[in-house]
Amino acid sequence: MKDRMLRCRAILVAGAIAFLAGCGGENKYAPSPPPEVTVGQPVEKEVTNYAEFTGNTVAVPTVDIRARVKGFLQSVNFELSAEVKKGDLLFVIEPEPYQAQVDQCKGELQAKEAQYKAAVDSLKIKEEMYAQKAASKLDVINAEDMRDTTQAQIAVAKAALEQAQINLGYTHILAPVSGRINRNLVDAGNLVGAGQETLLATIVAEDPMYAYFNVGERDLLIHDAMLRAGQLRDREKKKTVFLGLATEEGYPHEGEVDFRDNRLDPDTGTIQIRAHFPNAEGVLLSGLFVRIRVPSGTARALLVPDVALSDDQGGKFLLVVNDKNIVETRRVKSGALQDDGMRVISEGLKRGEWVIVDGILRARPGSPVNPQKQKPAAEANASAPAQPANK
Repeated sequence: MKDRMLRCRAILVAGAIAFLAGCGGENKYAPSPPPEVTVGQPVEKEVTNYAEFTGNTVAVPTVDIRARVKGFLQSVNFELSAEVKKGDLLFVIEPEPYQAQVDQCKGELQAKEAQYKAAVDSLKIKEEMYAQKAASKLDVINAEDMRDTTQAQIAVAKAALEQAQINLGYTHILAPVSGRINRNLVDAGNLVGAGQETLLATIVAEDPMYAYFNVGERDLLIHDAMLRAGQLRDREKKKTVFLGLATEEGYPHEGEVDFRDNRLDPDTGTIQIRAHFPNAEGVLLSGLFVRIRVPSGTARALLVPDVALSDDQGGKFLLVVNDKNIVETRRVKSGALQDDGMRVISEGLKRGEWVIVDGILRARPGSPVNPQKQKPAAEANASAPAQPANK
């Protein structure tokens, strides 16, 4: 038993010596290759400069529908939130009392007309009698006064009849403009117009839709200077603007400026601008927060894919690969985002530099990378196979 334990211990010692001998050999470290990234050069082309603002949509006109005569609301003649046309019947206030007033005024007018006719005939008789010395001059004067008085009473009766007919017309409330009505604020059967003109509903005209936004003093002065210098294109001279909603990409709605205030607000240093936008489909609602983009001339600029741009507390930056394949951080000033996903770089980048456009997370400033150069767009299109024409 003791011999067996000695043999096992000898085997363990020999294995340990062999392990230590193997560890004593040379261990060589093989560094990992630089990460692979895709790089591309900035594209230089003529782009349209834009100024961007925020604003709110406002329906113009907005009309409050009110009861202009007193009475019980007889009927509501529209669907809630429906589109109504100018002249559509909206409400009816009991018309019977006002129809009775019209009939009464007509009767009074007829009575005054009869009195006038009698006064004219009486004056004619008095004049004939005066010519025959059968009546005095005073009788003629009194007859003339009666004629004139009844003539004036006819004018008063006509005015009363006209007012009664107007009040009767107010019992049938028609839509003054085309637009979308909200809801009836008073139900049928309630008394309206007692002491004040009761608000019944509101109509907003949604096509076109208006948007108000404020422009800073600097942007305004630059735009006016470019306009005087003839540096704006026809579209910009026509004051074309673009609008985007919070849920939309870009600025899909095109409109035109139709109003600019005549002075700047000295407290904010801004001036109010209004633009109108076609809204036949009703996509734009009154009161929405919107983004406004205004063209402000064209210029040559460098552009990079927007995905290549990063930002931190120091601002916007790009990762650039130098001629030694080392990554450098390049602080830049960015401009407007174009419809094709390219972003204008106004400062900090030069022509011919290689910008990392893919694999940004694998690159570290000051470390080497394996750049894969991206073909320019024109060269890539030329080398791509021809696509069959659409039939």
